[in-house]
Amino acid sequence: MNTHSLSLRLVLLVVSFSLLALLQTACSDNNLQQLKQEGELVVLTRNAPTTYYEGRDGPTGPEHNLVTRFAEDNKLKVRFKVLDSVDDILTALEENEGHLAAAGLTRTDGRVESGYHFGPPYQPVQQQVVCRRGHGGVPDDPSDLVGLELSIIDSSSYQETLKQLKQQLPALSWQTVSNIDTEQLLAQVWRKNIDCTIADSTIVGINRRYYPELVVAFDIGQPDKMAWMLAPKWAGLADELEDWLDKIEANGFLDSWRERYFGHVKIFDYVDIRAFHRRIKHRLPKYKKTFVKAAEKYKLPWTLLAAQGYQESHWRHNAKSPTGVRGIMMLTLNTAKSVDVKNRLDPVQSIYGGAKYLRRMIKRVPDSVHEADRVWYALAAYNVGFGHLRDARTLAERLGKNPDRWVDLKEVLPLLAQKQYYKTLKYGYARGTEPVRYVQRIRNYRQVLEQDVNKKNKRGQ
Repeated sequence: MNTHSLSLRLVLLVVSFSLLALLQTACSDNNLQQLKQEGELVVLTRNAPTTYYEGRDGPTGPEHNLVTRFAEDNKLKVRFKVLDSVDDILTALEENEGHLAAAGLTRTDGRVESGYHFGPPYQPVQQQVVCRRGHGGVPDDPSDLVGLELSIIDSSSYQETLKQLKQQLPALSWQTVSNIDTEQLLAQVWRKNIDCTIADSTIVGINRRYYPELVVAFDIGQPDKMAWMLAPKWAGLADELEDWLDKIEANGFLDSWRERYFGHVKIFDYVDIRAFHRRIKHRLPKYKKTFVKAAEKYKLPWTLLAAQGYQESHWRHNAKSPTGVRGIMMLTLNTAKSVDVKNRLDPVQSIYGGAKYLRRMIKRVPDSVHEADRVWYALAAYNVGFGHLRDARTLAERLGKNPDRWVDLKEVLPLLAQKQYYKTLKYGYARGTEPVRYVQRIRNYRQVLEQDVNKKNKRGQ
């Protein structure tokens, strides 16, 4: 081959790659422009606490919140189509019944090889084998799964993991089900209907609060990442989604989103959560109406107020501490006077006083703090004092963190116990780890309580 022919082939190759890149860019732009012309983003999802569900103020959930932000940033209306299973979602996606699927789905090699299209990953997850405490022996490693009744959902990433594992363990067997979801399988494990199942760590972390006897036996497979799946017709949206994800990561929204939905699930105390479930049945009914009325008066979610009351006193109206705090809401003498509470051991006075004080704390939180984080700031101030909260915000700025984001502030608050930091701040030393744990525990209790309320509503109680 002469030099002229070789040069010509190189030029043609470069031109071909350039045209391919232009076509891919045009495809992405055309997809987004076409979507904006249509004006509506149709999203396939499923009803679960880690995806999409009806909350106190309407639809909410991790996937709902993230998709809604994407739609708002691109001036699109969004419509969610709730389907029963992952298998239903994948089928609907293949038939272009929606633009994308946001349903806690993971990007796996098997799915990519099968021709499914994905946007960029946005949340790391780990598959975990989940069994029940006290129901036979909990397996220690994959070989212990042989002979157990193991069930997983159909068309899931868990199937890929088990098929790979079966190459080393030929005797391994499992059952796939298509008429229920992972959350329901976890409930079946808890009820001892099956021995074990496999679920993503995000799903496990949340559901252990509802079923505290569930235990993670071990991690299985390699770490995964969740991503939205795209309909074939809309595969070109992947580039636009990647640009958008980079933006919300840079401006802090993605960190705040992770903190809001998953930041508290790492704290799990089996004995504490089990006791909480008992006290929802036996102690809460005596005070529930008061929590509801006080919350209505001060424009608070009653489940938040009740969760705070439990964190303070375990719903004991006569609770006392050596430091001088008293009652269900554990008010100090000065705080009680400031909210017109005459008798701190009177449960009605205490609950109304605590609600009034929490509302006061919320009003004092700077307007620059994002709405979703304002309650966490107020609870931290309720626990440690507003002066120390101001100090933490000052220190956050010094350390190059964002003082208006709870995900940053909860990292700074523990530093108030270190002399190198507190000696330079106005209000000095504080046990800064306590307000962080205080907020996280209240979030845990509230989540469990709201799930309990939802179950009772479905049963018509």
